[in-house]
Amino acid sequence: MTSANGGCPRVIRVLIADDQEAVRRGVRRILEAQPDIEVVGEAVDGLAALELAAELRPDVALVDIRMPRLDGLEVTRRLSGSVRVVVLTTFDLDEYVYPALRHGASGFLLKRSGPSLLVEAVRAAADGESLISPSVTVRLLKHVTAPRRPARPAVPVVPLTEREVEIAGHVAAGRTNADIAAELFISAGTVKTHVASIQRKLGVSNRVGIAVHAWEMGYPVPQ
Repeated sequence: MTSANGGCPRVIRVLIADDQEAVRRGVRRILEAQPDIEVVGEAVDGLAALELAAELRPDVALVDIRMPRLDGLEVTRRLSGSVRVVVLTTFDLDEYVYPALRHGASGFLLKRSGPSLLVEAVRAAADGESLISPSVTVRLLKHVTAPRRPARPAVPVVPLTEREVEIAGHVAAGRTNADIAAELFISAGTVKTHVASIQRKLGVSNRVGIAVHAWEMGYPVPQ
C-alpha cells in the first residue's frame, strides 16, 4: 500500500480497544509484526476509545463488543464516518453482528479467527473495504436468504464475468481472499481486485452482499 502521492508506503495507524490486557497485547504483537501497520494506542474501555480516537486520529479502530463504560456497538456508531471500525469479539451472536454492521462497522471478526485474517481485515478496512469472519458470513446467509427469497433475483446491470461468478461462489462459502487465491492459483491481490469489481457491479458494500447475491442466483458454492 502506497501513500496518495506515490511516495513511501503508507503505514496504517491502528487503535486497539479491549478491556483485557492480554488481548490487547496479543493483537498488538500480531499487527506490529507487519511493516505497514502501526499500533498508535490502546483503550481499556469505550469512552477511552472515543477520546483516543479523537486525539490520535487512527485509520482503523479494533473494537471489542463488551467493554466498561461504553460498549463496542455504541463506540462503532460514534466513530462511523471518521474512523474505520473492525469489531473484534468472542461473541458472534445475532444481537451483536447485525447492529455492528448497521452502525457502519467495516469488519466483524471473531477473536479465534487467527492472525492472517486479523491483518487482512485491518488492511481491508484501511482500503475502504469490508471483511467479515467466514463463519459469521455463512451463518448470516442462513438468516438473510431463508425468510424471503425473491422469486426473481435482481440481475446486475453490468454482468459478472465467469471468473467473478466463480469468486462470488467462494465468497459465499465464507473463504478469505488468501483461501480463494490458493484454490484458484492466482494472487491474493488479483482476488481483491475481482472482489472490488463484484461489489461495484452489484452495488453492495461488503462480502455479505456478494454472498447473498451468489446464493440467490444459484452460483456454484464450494463445500
